[in-house]
Amino acid sequence: MKTIADLKIGERGVIVNFTDQGLSLKLLEMGCLPGTQVTMTHIAPFGDPIAVKVSGYVLSMRLNEASTIVVA
Repeated sequence: MKTIADLKIGERGVIVNFTDQGLSLKLLEMGCLPGTQVTMTHIAPFGDPIAVKVSGYVLSMRLNEASTIVVA
């Protein structure tokens, strides 16, 4: 199972589902919908937070949030 947290800079994935149902509502409201393509754009020097391009904008999130988004 690969998550957004596993992506390298420039790597893409398509959101498949979420492992944390409580956090999934917040992520859905931010445009992280199943079937949406995401691209890793930035990783902070110590690895957290990260930034991904999703739904036409760049979204910054913590690594623990990114690890709940399963991608294919």
